[in-house]
Amino acid sequence: MTNVLVVKANNRPDGVSTSMYNAFIEAAATNEALNVTTFDVFEENLEYFGQELFNAFGKAQNGEQLTTREARSLEAFNKSREALTAADVVVFAFPLWNLTIPAALQSFIDYTYGAGYSFKYGEQGELISLMTDKKYVVLNARGGIYSTPQMAATEMSVNYINNVIGGVYGMEKIGEVIIEGHASSKNDAQAIIAAGLEKVKEVAQNLTVNA
Repeated sequence: MTNVLVVKANNRPDGVSTSMYNAFIEAAATNEALNVTTFDVFEENLEYFGQELFNAFGKAQNGEQLTTREARSLEAFNKSREALTAADVVVFAFPLWNLTIPAALQSFIDYTYGAGYSFKYGEQGELISLMTDKKYVVLNARGGIYSTPQMAATEMSVNYINNVIGGVYGMEKIGEVIIEGHASSKNDAQAIIAAGLEKVKEVAQNLTVNA
């Protein structure tokens, strides 16, 4: 049984990346070899990463009472890491918003990006990835076209996830589906989205082959 964690990062019901999430879940449900769970970063309403977490570490160690924000931050830290630790494959379903990822997804990354957990430093100060036994999939939607050489450098959502999850954490990417141009090409929008959703279904159906 392959444990699949789907990190859902769009709370817009009509969002294209929401449709990608739904298509993946529907297709994955037909694969009996997969145990799929969802971590909805908007539903979790994660406290923003900051000093509250470090205050919580110190207070918890000393048995002191935590403030509400400190308790929420510690809970977010624990839940995010527990979910990621249990996964064999992590699927990120997210949109490009304002050239980057949604803030709620950033919070999940912040709580799981840590020396001694997702990476460590070697004797010479080099970064060593600690999640090389895990794999990941990217499901992304962006209304404009960012795959051209002229626009690629401005795209900081898929690039960011690949740099962090693949580069720092060391997970192996086994699938990537990007739906783009549906907002800038209105006449072709339905066809663009439909083609992308079919690719999402294929990724879900073939997941155990790649995992």
